[in-house]
Amino acid sequence: MPFKPEILKIKQAAKSRLFLVEELALRFSNGEQRIYERLASRGNGAVMMVPIDSEDNVLLVREYAGGIDEYTLTLAKGAVDPGETIYEAANRELKEEIGFGARQLDFLKEMTTAPNYMGHKLQTIIARDLSPCRREGDEPEPLEVVKWPLSDLDNLVLNPEFTEGRAIAGLYMARYFLSQQ
Repeated sequence: MPFKPEILKIKQAAKSRLFLVEELALRFSNGEQRIYERLASRGNGAVMMVPIDSEDNVLLVREYAGGIDEYTLTLAKGAVDPGETIYEAANRELKEEIGFGARQLDFLKEMTTAPNYMGHKLQTIIARDLSPCRREGDEPEPLEVVKWPLSDLDNLVLNPEFTEGRAIAGLYMARYFLSQQ
């Protein structure tokens, strides 16, 4: 396994309300030097939940995705607030986005998105034993909750409205996790 490059310098290249772009000056073990740019990690991380109801449906949300300027089907997700565990954040986000709390939360996997360019990490959690519980969230409009049978996962993945790679991976991990129970 190669040695990690030495970070010679980190400087801010750009900043917006949501994003901080860092420039990394690196020296690799063979002496080569390069400048990399990345979206820096900020905050306490994020969680994505795979909520499964008592009838083995996954509860999806339909929400506006600014990056693609479309409404999309996806899984509930959100930031971990200061002082929260990932499980507390998961339950809070479930209540805010789908109107259910979970009595059983199981960690599936930590995932990254475009790790060459972003330091963001997402904790994926399966949520079961759901009960109605609504909490006010920060969404600009109510999210539509869509039930989809987990047994029909392959058709969901082919649905043109369901495109997010992290959500696809999360659902397949959840299906595998449940098959091992």
